[in-house]
Amino acid sequence: MTLHMRENQAVAAPLPGNVPRARGTLDLTTKQRGDRSAIDRLRTSGCLRALFSRRTKAVEAIVINTSGGLTGGDSLSLCAAAGEGSQLSLTTQAAERAYRASADVARVETRLEAQTGAVLHWLPQELILFEGARLRRRLRVDLAADARLLLVEPVIFGRTAMGERLRDVEFSDRIAVWREGAPLYLDGLELRGDLDTGMARPALGGGAGAMASLVYVAPDAEAHLAPLRALMPVTGGVSLMRDDLLVVRLLATDGLHLRRSLLPILDRLSRDTLPISWRL
Repeated sequence: MTLHMRENQAVAAPLPGNVPRARGTLDLTTKQRGDRSAIDRLRTSGCLRALFSRRTKAVEAIVINTSGGLTGGDSLSLCAAAGEGSQLSLTTQAAERAYRASADVARVETRLEAQTGAVLHWLPQELILFEGARLRRRLRVDLAADARLLLVEPVIFGRTAMGERLRDVEFSDRIAVWREGAPLYLDGLELRGDLDTGMARPALGGGAGAMASLVYVAPDAEAHLAPLRALMPVTGGVSLMRDDLLVVRLLATDGLHLRRSLLPILDRLSRDTLPISWRL
């Protein structure tokens, strides 16, 4: 999806050489140990950290960006792999914030992998776009033939409770899911310029202040189709793209209503193992 809106004609000044920018990397793999999954390798640097919950037999990682948000010139890189037969769930401590950028863009690169018999959940909390945000985000997931995936990406367009209007935003987003070296699901979003006016158009957002994309890959995908349709608000939809691939799209007036729609869907597809940070 490409949405071209009123462009801001101003040219940003170059970044001053002495302005610090956030850098962060996280590299995590899991393995199966007996009847539980365990960390096989973990390495972090810069502003990215991870905490681990022991509520379930899966490895549940809570990713933390200690810089407090994203702005121009920031760069985050996350790589995670669920090893053979293991279960890995990744979430974030809180909503991520993309703040105004004086120059350049923030970049977030995420590479995920689920090996043979693995279960991978990518469940970050919301991304909040602020006025003047410049963000380039890329997510790629590589699946083995029998691996399972639950993926969600929620986005909030400004803080409506604060009366914030997004008149100058650049958000480039890509989601790519590959299986056995072949593309399974490819999605792209480009939002530029006056997002507030663009999303008010009936054919685009109908006044929505938040959205979410969800992908579910598993042999029981078709069995969830009818129950999920019963959970859909009038601004949402679910499609069975293949026998084992479900895709959900949601629009909502704000982040609160988006979360209210998402929670029962995520509870069902995660088999009631949604990370506790989603409840706080």
